[in-house]
Parts: sequence; C-alpha cells; structure tokens
Amino acid sequence: MVASTTVCGSTSWRRSTRKSEMQGATDLQGRITRLFADRLNLEIPSAETDLFETGALDSMGFVELLAQLEREFRVEVALGDIEMDNFRSIARIADFVAARLRVQETA
Repeated sequence: MVASTTVCGSTSWRRSTRKSEMQGATDLQGRITRLFADRLNLEIPSAETDLFETGALDSMGFVELLAQLEREFRVEVALGDIEMDNFRSIARIADFVAARLRVQETA
C-alpha cells in the first residue's frame, strides 16, 4: 500500500501498481514456462535463457509457440508484430504478452 496526502490534508491509500505489475509479470512468466513444458515439451532453465541461442526454439518451434500463445492468452500476433527479440526469452515473451493484453483492454 502506498500513502498519499490529498489536497485537503487527509491521507488516502492505494495499492502499489508497481508491485502489482511485477507480480503480473511473474505470473505471466510462470504460465509461459508451463506452456513450454506442457505444450511444447521443453524445459527452460530460467526466464532469461536465450531460446534461440540455446537451440530451444527453431523455426517450427517458434511457429508452434506463436499458436500456443494465441490460444493460451487469446492474443493476436500479426506478422508485422513479430520482432525476434520479443521472443528471445520467457521474460521477453511475458513482456510482449503483457503489452498485447494491455492493447486489447483499451481497444
């Protein structure tokens, strides 16, 4: 909780959005890690593991990953949205999915 003083001098309380955002990112990373394990049969050692450099993802695996992300998170990944750095690690995939979900919420 974060305290802030209002114009009239009283104190108001609100949840820290930074902590909520961090928790959301951790939850997304966990879901994506499970997606890799359960649907792609890949055990990824950490959220920062480079999926391309380690050979965990090849072109066919990448296409399957995109399909699974669309299915699991109900996000659309258009061809123009594909920037390989966004999919280099579970952490970056989680950031990409979070951004897509925010865009869909405001649409």
